[in-house]
Amino acid sequence: MQKKAEIMDDGAMRRAMTRISFEILEKNHGEDLLLVGIRTRGAFLAQRLAEKLSENRGEPVETLALDVSSLRDDIPSDRRAFPVLESAARIDGRTVILVDDVLYTGRTVRAAIEAVSHMGRAARIQLAVLIDRGHRELPIRPDYIGKNLPTAQSERVRVMVRELDGVDGVVILQE
Repeated sequence: MQKKAEIMDDGAMRRAMTRISFEILEKNHGEDLLLVGIRTRGAFLAQRLAEKLSENRGEPVETLALDVSSLRDDIPSDRRAFPVLESAARIDGRTVILVDDVLYTGRTVRAAIEAVSHMGRAARIQLAVLIDRGHRELPIRPDYIGKNLPTAQSERVRVMVRELDGVDGVVILQE
């Protein structure tokens, strides 16, 4: 794959994450929040959001990392693993905000909603994504979006986070 375009640099990512954190605070004033980051990059983004939210709320916001590969319906069953949650948090009655890097077909988010539902009864489940690229196959709409990015199906969006990639940024790759 070849890099076609740089969509966000580290500054743009930081601004988008700050804006999402303020939108979350505005919509959920006084709520008991739990951020659930969808592994891999969503978990790092959830941690960053939690830090911003904690700073602005003056109290810590709990985060969990969730691996939903076992619940994906588009992965062959012989390659699936069991759902993995970083730790067992109390879900009941809380506002759970799923955090992912890119929203594309909606299948990963559907699996994450299923996983959270198996863990307890959340008061509500919301969705925050850094990039919404469209092409939905399921009726899923994010509550918080860093950037809408219309793409061709042949393109791939890659979110880079410094924890894994050494740099923050978003690029479009072309085959």
